[in-house]
Amino acid sequence: MAINVQDAPFETTEVATVMTVTPAAVNMIHSLLEQRNIPGYALRVFVSGGGCSGLQYGMSFEQTPRDFDAVVEPSDGVRLVVDPTSLMYLEGATIDYVDSLMGGGFRIENPNAVSTCGCGHSFHTKDDGSAEGEAGCSSCSS
Repeated sequence: MAINVQDAPFETTEVATVMTVTPAAVNMIHSLLEQRNIPGYALRVFVSGGGCSGLQYGMSFEQTPRDFDAVVEPSDGVRLVVDPTSLMYLEGATIDYVDSLMGGGFRIENPNAVSTCGCGHSFHTKDDGSAEGEAGCSSCSS
């Protein structure tokens, strides 16, 4: 499912399609909002420094967007908020939810990443000066 960025939380003008959220991820987001009894909250998706590859993904629930956040809102009622810096790294990314015997969780497939750690929680881009290839990861032993 493609998601469109909006200039303001309540404006409906499409600016650009920047992320895709799979049906499995949408279902899990709805389920988590219901379990935590926070139906009006948005999922913040962000990139921060750290991890074994230099940058790492993060997610948290927030009630309201911050100043300058992009509000990403598909028609199915799931809202994402992304800060401007993270949006630069996440443009074109796909957010999925994978449930397996080895453990489930959200996964981000990011076309801007030139390499990722084995568990997929950390990455680097061509502009951050790291060497290409898959990085080792102390948390997933890859």
